[in-house]
Amino acid sequence: MDNIKYAIEGILFAAGEPVKAAKLAVVLDTDTDTVKKAVDELKTEYENEHRGFNIIDILEGYQICSRPEYYTYIQEILGEQRNQPLSNAAMEALAIIAYKQPITRGQVEHIRGVNSDGCINRLYERGLIEEKGRLDAPGRPILYVTTQNFLRCFGLTNPQDLPPIDLSKLNLSAAQGLQLEIDEEKAAEEQAQTEE
Repeated sequence: MDNIKYAIEGILFAAGEPVKAAKLAVVLDTDTDTVKKAVDELKTEYENEHRGFNIIDILEGYQICSRPEYYTYIQEILGEQRNQPLSNAAMEALAIIAYKQPITRGQVEHIRGVNSDGCINRLYERGLIEEKGRLDAPGRPILYVTTQNFLRCFGLTNPQDLPPIDLSKLNLSAAQGLQLEIDEEKAAEEQAQTEE
C-alpha cells in the first residue's frame, strides 16, 4: 500500500491540477477504492505531521494544495499579483454564474441589471469561468460555467456543494425578483415538457 500511496503523492505533486481517482487507479493498476484509501491515509499523515500542504477533493479527483494558514507566507514569496481580490461586481457576476450555470452573458446582465462584459472577461482571464457551448437561440450566445479553478479557490468538491441561497437575507425587492425569475423558469420548463 505504501508504494501506491507515495506514487499517488508523486503524481499529484507533479500534476499541479486535479487528477481523477479513476485515472490514478488505471495508471497504478488498482481500483478506485484502493486509491481512495491511500489518499485518506496521506491526508491523515499530512494532518498528524502538520505538513504545509494537504490533498483536496475536486470533481471525483484529488489535488495537492498548500494549507490556507500558510497563505500569508506564500503570498510574500510569490508576490501580490497572485491574489488580487475580485471587485464586488465581479463577485456578483461569479455568484450568478455559479448558481445558474450554464448561463449566457445576456442572462447575467439581465439578473444584474447592468452591463457585465468587464466582469465576465475578468473572471474568464482568471480561469474562474469557461465557455461550455452555445445556447440554441438567435445569435447563438456563449454559455458560461465555473471551472475546477473556481472549485479549488472556494474549497468546493463540485458545484452542487454551493450553499443554498437564503432569500430571507436578501432585501425584499431582490428576493421578489429572484423568486419571480425562479417561477418563470419553472413555467418555461413545464411548458417545454407539455409541448414534447
